Amino acid sequence: MQEQYRTVAREGVHETEISRSRFVCALAPAATEEEAQAFLARIRKEHPGASHHCFAYVIGADASVQKAGDDGEPGGTAGVPMLQMLLRRETRYAVAVVTRYFGGVKLGAGGLIRAYGGAVGEALDALGTVVRQRYRLATVTVDHQRAGKLENDLRATGRVVRAVRYAEAVTIEIGLPDADAGDFRAWLADSTAGTATLELGEEAYG
Repeated sequence: MQEQYRTVAREGVHETEISRSRFVCALAPAATEEEAQAFLARIRKEHPGASHHCFAYVIGADASVQKAGDDGEPGGTAGVPMLQMLLRRETRYAVAVVTRYFGGVKLGAGGLIRAYGGAVGEALDALGTVVRQRYRLATVTVDHQRAGKLENDLRATGRVVRAVRYAEAVTIEIGLPDADAGDFRAWLADSTAGTATLELGEEAYG
């Protein structure tokens, strides 16, 4: 499994104009194929008068799902160059939709390939990307007396504290790189005089 992957920093739109045609590239993070399809459907609704809504998405840290569509443009001139741009930039869990408003000037196959691929590249530059790291969700349970200091220590040592819940005991949810589990267990026992418990959960990215 991949230790990390790169994805779109946030949802957003970047527009370019080429030979009087407007190319509006909408980018968004997408955790599943369903999310990517829902984003495409939403963009279609937002631009009902556009000539084409071409799309590409890559799902999976290892790019296991790759889809692209030309939406009426000549085969291979829109969706595929968009997909290639996402892959070349090593972007995962992301969807790109390029909405084209035809300006009356035909671009030819080469022009279309450059326009659609370029629209995605420019949008990635404008919106930025982030690297997500694989980690394991872990729950630390500790008594109220030690909870405040432990939470501060966790943050001070750069741990990702995801949630803190107060009940009879205090549970602190953290993100823990797999390789650190052994060292962390020893640190926790040391920090709390062996009074805290650690439960490892499922893997996630963040």
